[in-house]
Amino acid sequence: IKAAGLSAGLVLNPATPFEAAKPYLSLIDLLLVMTVVPGFGGQPFMEKETMPKLAEAHAYREAHGLKFHLEVDGGIYVTTAPIARKHAANLFVCGTSAFGPKDMNQSMRELGAAVAE
Repeated sequence: IKAAGLSAGLVLNPATPFEAAKPYLSLIDLLLVMTVVPGFGGQPFMEKETMPKLAEAHAYREAHGLKFHLEVDGGIYVTTAPIARKHAANLFVCGTSAFGPKDMNQSMRELGAAVAE
């Protein structure tokens, strides 16, 4: 992947422990922490199961001088994105929160304001 000039990423589902990612973290550009079980939209944000994992990934990244992005996907709304941001997420995947409201632009402005540093 890297030899082709592309970025590489790794995904951790809610049930996958952070330990499973450690051998690969020096090779990636992005770690995606799924905050719902993949498969369908509209699921609730799994804070207790996933935010400790995100915080652990951030601490590991900082301790080892790595540069990968921390992305979250699932249940990302104005109320949950700041929680993920507080745990060091810097990229957010929005599905239902973007495509559900009548005014997507307004929804995305509100989400951006909710996670602004």
